[in-house]
Amino acid sequence: MIDNWKQRVAQAFAESIELHRAVASGDLSPVVEAAKLIVAALTSGGKLLVCGNGGSASDAQHVAAELVGRFERQRQALPALALTVDTSVLTSIANDFSYEEVFARQLEAVGGPHDVLLAISTSGRSANVLRAIERAKALGLKSIALTANDGGVIGSLVDVHINVPSRATARAQEVHRTILHAICELVEAAVAGA
Repeated sequence: MIDNWKQRVAQAFAESIELHRAVASGDLSPVVEAAKLIVAALTSGGKLLVCGNGGSASDAQHVAAELVGRFERQRQALPALALTVDTSVLTSIANDFSYEEVFARQLEAVGGPHDVLLAISTSGRSANVLRAIERAKALGLKSIALTANDGGVIGSLVDVHINVPSRATARAQEVHRTILHAICELVEAAVAGA
């Protein structure tokens, strides 16, 4: 039985490596464009606002933490906010309006014209993420989507769409984290003058 477990672990690594290689050998220009949008926002007095559900919510918090704290170098704190962290705000909006509004309503409160929304959805169909993108457009924010599979409807609505072409959510999220780290590296290098 343990040997079978080892095979499953090895298979998970192999699948992740294969998907990473496929994405790395594809068109990486959307990743670069996303980083440029974020740098433009941060250098013009704007901030990065990030949203997603489940594992994508933790990725939203992770990327915000990398920018507010630091990724790999000492530099000033960068304004980034995950819209997934305030349980009182999330539950009051879900209760008083609907769960579909939990991110969009926050954008109304804290979003500004120089800000960028980074929306993470492996399905590309999350109703609350879709509503956030629509609200961002109405408020004049630029938007970036990080999706998987075929990108869903969300991919067609944003300024920059980064898609990981995989139906396996876990594998796609592993690549999402690598993409987010690459974006953090680019952003940090740009603002730190490297």
